[in-house]
Amino acid sequence: MTIKLTTFYFNLQSNSPKKKQLPGIKYSAEDVVWAKFNRRPWWPCHVTTDPQIEVHTKMKDPSRRPCRLYFVRMFGEIIDQAWVPAKATFPFEGGHQFEKLPVLRRRGRQKDKDYKYTVKLLCVVCEKTGELLLCEGQCCGAFHLQCIGLTETPKGRFICQECKTGVHTCFVCKTPDKEVRRCMIPVCGKFYHMECIMKYSPTVTQNRGFRCSLHVCLACYITNPANPSISKGRLTRCVRCPVAYHANDYCMAAGSVPLANNSFLCPKHFTQRKGCKNHEHINVSWCFVCSEGGSLLCCESCPAAFHRECLNIDMPQGSWFCNDCRAGKKPHYKDILWVKVGRYRWWPAEVTQPKNVPENIYRLRHEVGEFPVHFFGSKDYVWTHQARCFPYMEVDANNKEKMGKGADAIYKKALNEAAVRFRELQEEKEMRQLQEDKKNDKKPPPYKHIKVNRPIGKVQIITADLSEIPRCNCKVSDENPCGIDSECINRMLMYECHPQVCPAEERCQNQCFTKRQYTEVEIFRTLSRGWGLRSVSDIKKGAFVNEYVGEVIDEEECRARIKHAQENNICNFYMLTLDKDRIIDAGPKGNQSRFMNHSCQPNCETQKWTVNGDTRVGLFALEDIPTGVELTFNYNLECLGNGKTVCKCGAPNCSRFLGDRPKVWHAPSSEDKVRKLKKKVAVKRKSQLEVTKEREDECFYCGDGGQIVSCKKLGCPKVYHADCLNLSKRPAGRWECPWHQCNECGREAASYCEMCPNSYCKQHREGMLFISKLDGKLSCSEHDPCGPDPLEPVVSCLRNQRKENAIKQQITNVQSLHRVITLT
Repeated sequence: MTIKLTTFYFNLQSNSPKKKQLPGIKYSAEDVVWAKFNRRPWWPCHVTTDPQIEVHTKMKDPSRRPCRLYFVRMFGEIIDQAWVPAKATFPFEGGHQFEKLPVLRRRGRQKDKDYKYTVKLLCVVCEKTGELLLCEGQCCGAFHLQCIGLTETPKGRFICQECKTGVHTCFVCKTPDKEVRRCMIPVCGKFYHMECIMKYSPTVTQNRGFRCSLHVCLACYITNPANPSISKGRLTRCVRCPVAYHANDYCMAAGSVPLANNSFLCPKHFTQRKGCKNHEHINVSWCFVCSEGGSLLCCESCPAAFHRECLNIDMPQGSWFCNDCRAGKKPHYKDILWVKVGRYRWWPAEVTQPKNVPENIYRLRHEVGEFPVHFFGSKDYVWTHQARCFPYMEVDANNKEKMGKGADAIYKKALNEAAVRFRELQEEKEMRQLQEDKKNDKKPPPYKHIKVNRPIGKVQIITADLSEIPRCNCKVSDENPCGIDSECINRMLMYECHPQVCPAEERCQNQCFTKRQYTEVEIFRTLSRGWGLRSVSDIKKGAFVNEYVGEVIDEEECRARIKHAQENNICNFYMLTLDKDRIIDAGPKGNQSRFMNHSCQPNCETQKWTVNGDTRVGLFALEDIPTGVELTFNYNLECLGNGKTVCKCGAPNCSRFLGDRPKVWHAPSSEDKVRKLKKKVAVKRKSQLEVTKEREDECFYCGDGGQIVSCKKLGCPKVYHADCLNLSKRPAGRWECPWHQCNECGREAASYCEMCPNSYCKQHREGMLFISKLDGKLSCSEHDPCGPDPLEPVVSCLRNQRKENAIKQQITNVQSLHRVITLT
């Protein structure tokens, strides 16, 4: 066998091609060359020595093909330097060579023999193409001869008036000034006041200057500022303001007007036409946060409106713009919007490319910033703009039945079509985002891997004495001592056996935390929830998957970290409550369990075990899990404040928000379908007088009407006066009334008084609630008319004297039942 392998090796060696010789040194230090790098055009540079390794040339390593690199430095006011391959250099003989330099990395149509890429420049004055005169000064501007008052092309080098005087115009405020500064990108040529350009968030300051927002896609930046693709690819730029987008339908703002292959007019330059009702700005009559009416703070650019209390801000002076408008967020093609036309209600519609609309619609008069929308439920089109539309949200798609109450058939059809189309576009967007993330994020975000919990600050890890550790009754001779199917008392009580105490000694199977007997898993990129964890092999029900490991912190440190995350736009949290005084934070340090996502129908669960006297959290399988299935558990998130995070688990019983209880769900059987059909046939149409109110009209505390606030908990119809709840201002966001929190500890209530907001959890409800003698309802002591301190119940029926006799009779009927309940 050895001889055959050796012979085969020599045969391969004899047939292999000759090794290529390394390319020789083409330039020496201080040689002048043309070089192309960092997406700039061919630029005059000189070869110089790299100050770090003190050489001017080297071989690219690693590389399949031998490639020699040269260290070059640019000529000009703005200096840049880099290692450039030899094929991206050309010997410099003069400026006349520029037009004859080759096009590198030909793709698509560039491979054609006669192809030549040309960038259409626009005149700085009239914003039109044509035969232009290029300024060779700092501004890099282009001009028509007639626009600058010339009749013929000047001889020699042309420099515009601004470059001659040194007084340039700020590209934002259009004011000439000597104090303006130039963007550091050599081919940009735009000048700005620092206070003007810093209003645009994509602007980046550096030691030598700044890079203006014209070199970053604004749409991609708003979605993810950390995405490395925001400055890559072909960008098209607005000719009037520092706004740029990728030249595709996904990034380009709807209503933009293309002027050339690299320039356009953005929707910001929309001008309202007098007498046109469709150009008038309109705001909604409800708050975008709590959906209530009242005194609203209205955005001057879009229909958004908010309560000042919901935003937790002071009343602004002058014009006010919402966060989305300040960030530059605009509608895009294929977006689903709510659009207002004339006296019609807000109607769902899809933004359409102008080239895809019918010819008669395209010929209608429209301005910069206007875009066509196609209404669902009909074949109608209209030209609209940002001031008369707002985004369609995922909540709207889920609540289409509620929104369709009392509406005609066409509107209901429109709502259904919009919901279906919205989900289709969401799936396309998620798939596109997944591909983009896979391209950019080859690895999960960095963290420090640790094997055991690390205490931080004053927090301590408890260690018990051997005498305090419980001892089980298992024996070494048992078939599976301390196993899953055994009767080990420690396992039943979630205590891990100690190797020095357990009678089963080395055969003990209840030491998975100490021995780190983890199930083999792998980290992978999910479709819409970032990174996740999945099984590499089959996992049996009840098996130990992993331990949740991280830094153990106290509540004070936890709140400080949450505050820091909110200030720095950090959206991912890895905190899990260990006990009343300690929290595990697996964000900076942890193990693979930190990547496990949430699900309303999970296949794993968390269990708190006592290991060597201390509490530790383990993840265990709830069911048999096949290979390759994502591992999930229910976060049971306790939201701080009124903010909620949208759930994207996709389970049939999904609650839609993290922290909400999952819906009760079971797979419909054939018998259920037949039963539903029978019910539909048997049920009679309700009378028109039977109307179910979604909200009550009177305060649940005092029983009077007036200016009220409503509870936002799903299914709760209660409303209140702010004064009755001792609130100095309207509650912000998705506010839940005190009826759902325990009066004693503030936790979720389990029993409620049906006559006032008093409610209690399971721990504190004993002795606080009883069955009312009046109507058998659960009530607190404040409403007991037969008690030592009689109080009048807050019910409207007592206001009518005619019903008192009926109530007294009802008391005698219920009295015997009440005695039985009191005795039990």
